[in-house]
Amino acid sequence: MEQKLATITQSFEEALASVENTHGLEELKVRFLGKKGEVGKLMSGLRDLSNEDKALAGKGINILKKQLAEALEAAQDRLKVIEEKKALEDQWIDVTLNPAGSESGSLHPITLVHQRLEEIFEAMGFMVLDGPHVETDYYNFEALNFDPHHPARDMHDTFFFNSGRLLRTQTSPIQIRGMETFKPPIRMVGTGKVFRCERLDASHEACFHQVEGMMIDKGINVGHLIHTMKVMLSEMFEKQVEVRLRPGYFPFVEPGFELEIACLLCKGKGCAACKKLGWVELLGCGMVHPNVLRSGGIDPTVYSGFAFGMGTDRLAMQKYGITDIRHLHNGDLNFNRRFSTASGYKVF
Repeated sequence: MEQKLATITQSFEEALASVENTHGLEELKVRFLGKKGEVGKLMSGLRDLSNEDKALAGKGINILKKQLAEALEAAQDRLKVIEEKKALEDQWIDVTLNPAGSESGSLHPITLVHQRLEEIFEAMGFMVLDGPHVETDYYNFEALNFDPHHPARDMHDTFFFNSGRLLRTQTSPIQIRGMETFKPPIRMVGTGKVFRCERLDASHEACFHQVEGMMIDKGINVGHLIHTMKVMLSEMFEKQVEVRLRPGYFPFVEPGFELEIACLLCKGKGCAACKKLGWVELLGCGMVHPNVLRSGGIDPTVYSGFAFGMGTDRLAMQKYGITDIRHLHNGDLNFNRRFSTASGYKVF
């Protein structure tokens, strides 16, 4: 038995000296310490020995097994350091390097719009909130006063999961969560992606972005809404923008309005982005419906408020002269490069 132990030890040491990486080390471990390895074969042979020889041989095998395991562990640590060093040398990138002629990165136009909107609303005392993309029917529809049979719940408008959850169709659920968390007076906006099963064209996408806001306090009226929207638009476009309000139905506001601006791309003459109308529907707004206030735990007999929701993709199109919404989502680097400097935004 001693001769066998010595032979295995010598064979192991020779094999270990030739191992160059952790993969080879793993193969060596299986060869000697695996279930059918060299040490395992010695353990199987113990049954043919007498009890006295079995005890002596078993002790020697356990010592050998421990020595091999310790040698493998030490080799593992050594080889891992060598491999990591080699990987760093082969894959090293100087992230501070800025070679001559290289172009700087830039923010996406939608990101630029969101950042500017948040700055504008924060300056007016609004807090910026966020919410999950995957929502429940309660937060996306029920708490917002959508009738159980409202067409927006239909599969043609909403992406549902088998669990009953859905991809949010609007950022309005942020408002419900905000009312549950904070108590009046409340000024809040929420921005982010929303998802609807839309047919793609120059002004519609299945994945787009919104900003929605809400102000709740005692005595809030339509005048506060109109003033806030005019301030927001004049700050965003850095000039006075021609707007008009017309009645519109939204389940979560009463009365409800659709705010339109004169198309900045065609100066009101009519183009694909404004569907030849000269006006672009920019946002829906109105006075918060009493049922929505109740869903947020707020007494509508004491407090009132206004709410608005706006597609920021269309806002980016108007601000930067982009005539087709598909430019914003197709990942075209040539398109994004046009926003790498603050000097000139070109018409698309």
